[in-house]
Amino acid sequence: MKAIEIISPSLDGLTLAELPELTAPGNGRIHVRMKAGSLNFADLAVAFGQYPGAPYPNIALCDGAGEVVAVGDDVWQVAVGDRVAIHVKPRWIAGRPNAELANAMRGATLPGSLVEIVDINAASVVKAPDYLSWEEIGSLPICAMTAWRALETGKIGPGNTVAVLGTGGVSVFALQLAKARGARVIITSSSDEKLERARKLGADATFNYRSNPDWDHFALAQTGNAGVDLVIDPVGGDGFGKSLSAVRHGGMVALIGFLGGGAATDLLPVIFKEIRLQGANGGSVADLSGAIAAINAAGIKPVIDSIFGIVNLREAYKLMAGGSHFGKIAIRFDW
Repeated sequence: MKAIEIISPSLDGLTLAELPELTAPGNGRIHVRMKAGSLNFADLAVAFGQYPGAPYPNIALCDGAGEVVAVGDDVWQVAVGDRVAIHVKPRWIAGRPNAELANAMRGATLPGSLVEIVDINAASVVKAPDYLSWEEIGSLPICAMTAWRALETGKIGPGNTVAVLGTGGVSVFALQLAKARGARVIITSSSDEKLERARKLGADATFNYRSNPDWDHFALAQTGNAGVDLVIDPVGGDGFGKSLSAVRHGGMVALIGFLGGGAATDLLPVIFKEIRLQGANGGSVADLSGAIAAINAAGIKPVIDSIFGIVNLREAYKLMAGGSHFGKIAIRFDW
């Protein structure tokens, strides 16, 4: 059975491996023939030795999707032939997290998705809408779930305004899902072309931070100086203070990434404005199920920037690292 393992923390560590064939699935478990997946910042962190606790060698890639090809006893969630998204946190089925549930992650601390067939707990997959391609299903597990959980936690609905930073995977899903929930969306980018694409997806207001870094002033002006209800911030870094400036009194900032690195935070606006800072370390299978249900109900099509085959896997990682993509970078498992 073929797999791509990452044997050392570098892109040169991505290596084709032959693994033993699986035996019949056990009680409560299923076999899924993997069809596609997508890249996330966590995959880059693993590839460059920046993910705490990542073992080497390990099967690469967090996100994945495939077809159920065998089921064990006492499996009721899915049947042979079902198309499923593979949740990246297989121990976190529902409810509040703890370290044991939230820290175990496929493609990072656990074997990932770049393998012909996986043996997995039937409770850790979610059936996918029929209208989505394999690559689109493979784009859902981390980014759609993270965006949905931020919107749910922020209680976003009609009449609310959300500021979304950037046009990567989580940000584009956040735009699409926030619009489906009836919210108004402000989105930022350094590219006018990307902002035009965002407007076509429903963005109500757009801002190019390369020409003017003060996107927070724009967000305040767009809300009558009240501030937005939720900021979805995948960047952090020295610009994090702008997220605190842009959010309303009692609003929430969802910290979903650290592309800009860590930064010292001025606590005064957090205290005076009673801002809720919500970290994001994934979500449960139930969170992914909610995101996929919303996507299906609204007929949302995930935005795929580009699709790479197995032979071009390193090029896909390089594109992800460069940050020029819009939406998701998909991997087709064309063994």
